[in-house]
Amino acid sequence: MSDTAKEKSELGTAGFLEHLEALRWTLVKVALGLVVTTAVSAYFIDFIFDDVLLRPLKQFTPPVHLQNLKPYGQVVLYLQVALFSGLILGIPWVLLQIWNFIAPALHKKEVKYIKSIVAFSSLCFLLGVSFSYFIVIPYSVAFFLGFGSPMIENNLAADEYLTFIIQILLAGGVIFELPMVSYFLSKLGILTPAFMQHYRRYAYFAVVVLAGILTPPDVISQVLLVVPMLFLYELSIYISGIVQKNKLKKERAARS
Repeated sequence: MSDTAKEKSELGTAGFLEHLEALRWTLVKVALGLVVTTAVSAYFIDFIFDDVLLRPLKQFTPPVHLQNLKPYGQVVLYLQVALFSGLILGIPWVLLQIWNFIAPALHKKEVKYIKSIVAFSSLCFLLGVSFSYFIVIPYSVAFFLGFGSPMIENNLAADEYLTFIIQILLAGGVIFELPMVSYFLSKLGILTPAFMQHYRRYAYFAVVVLAGILTPPDVISQVLLVVPMLFLYELSIYISGIVQKNKLKKERAARS
């Protein structure tokens, strides 16, 4: 092997190790941030559990009760709620660390927009969670608990109810990130409005399938998520179009 080849190999190995080290520190920072947000959530756990997660059940008369069927059930439930709440609270920190890790691969002009991108990504996620909490969950819970014979009392298993709520909240948060993903992929040149318009029918089908995967197996929750997903897809086409126009303007300015 020539000296030049050896140098390239050593540089490649050094670069890989540097990226690996950067990834390690990114994961450490993410973990430490989530530990802090989970601790904060644990401090307010009673409020989160009683006044937030159980709020959809308080609309019924008589009230719907949750049942704990395991000796350690409530301990596990409270741990799950603390972790889940810590994740939502820590989303801005997690996204900031991810973007900081990606920053070396971006142009200098793009790096200065990282904070704005993190803020917009966090806003999209929180809007999705809020949409699920205030619209999807109340209608879904009201439909299912109002369905059937009045002679049958609805006493829900606490772990099943919590899983139902968390699934819908996370699905809403992930789905509302679609405009941000569209913007990022359009900036990289992977996605174009023409491509998205051409495959609109397939995308609509994929949206229905994705809603079925992300939500519990019920039609109401899926429909309530499909409608905003279709709107977000059309919004993503619009965003991709803006990105493409800005690219063309810059290219024309560079030529002239």
